[in-house]
Amino acid sequence: MAWLEVSWEGRDGRRSRVGLCSLAALGLLVLAALTYLPPLLVAYRSHGFWLKRSSYVEQPSIRFRHEVLLLGLLRGGGGGGGGGGDFVGWSSFPACNRLLGARLRVPLVSAREEDINQDGIMDLLNFWLELPLQSSEQMVGIQLLLTFTYQLQRMSTFVMQSMAFLQSSSPVPGSRVFVSGDLKLHQRQPLSHAGLDNRYNLSVINGTSPFAQDYDLVNIVAAYQERNVTTVFAGPGPIWSVGRAPSEPFVIQAIIRYPVELIVYQPGFWEMIKFAWIQYVAILLIFLWIFERIKIFIFRNQMLTTVPVPPVSPVLSYKEHQS
Repeated sequence: MAWLEVSWEGRDGRRSRVGLCSLAALGLLVLAALTYLPPLLVAYRSHGFWLKRSSYVEQPSIRFRHEVLLLGLLRGGGGGGGGGGDFVGWSSFPACNRLLGARLRVPLVSAREEDINQDGIMDLLNFWLELPLQSSEQMVGIQLLLTFTYQLQRMSTFVMQSMAFLQSSSPVPGSRVFVSGDLKLHQRQPLSHAGLDNRYNLSVINGTSPFAQDYDLVNIVAAYQERNVTTVFAGPGPIWSVGRAPSEPFVIQAIIRYPVELIVYQPGFWEMIKFAWIQYVAILLIFLWIFERIKIFIFRNQMLTTVPVPPVSPVLSYKEHQS
């Protein structure tokens, strides 16, 4: 008969053996199952056993693409040049400017990105635009769209073309509007933990299109919001200044910061296993301590039949070793 040796009084305590096809062996199997399986069930049912999402902190690499689309809303008529419209505009796309016709106003634009902490990653964009207006035109609202290249590379390499959309209006005609805020990442789904993800590395604006609908801000924003990963401009409300002289341009000043982001991603296999293993072992140690005491009680009181193993004589062991 095959035997299974068990020790239930510590390293130097009593030892016994049981037959593999005995009730005692079945009892040991049940004790082992009650020791190792319930911790797994407890860890799983307590939620969060499998790490489905995780996060890390990274400052993205963002660069301004020098693509601009601007619409200025005017009080009253007078789009200038006989256009008779109530808005003027400008863009960095020649096809769009041709569509604007008499409503086109060519501004003076200055854009400067700054690396404040000198770590090789840009921290903010200083954007300045001076839009010339006719003496009869009064600016009461703006819609400004700027595009960026957005890249993450600490885990997976994620590259996309994104945008910042600024919209503001004033009941009183203004001479200048100032806005300051952050270009924040917005995720509807986690990113991958590894590899290259460039599914959104597409132009926000189709700058080569001759059709007006491709430059309609409603169509552009609607298509952009279909993405699962986007950027949004977040900050306090714009500040309008009044009192523009007829010969002065309307000024737009924007400070857009590139903040450190909390990136949500899908963990890989080994990260999931590591997290699950820590939870399982933490609960298993408690069960090991409890069922070890139960096993000692059962064998000490002979609730399961065992056969004692006689102690080995030191002298005999020495002679057997010498022989």
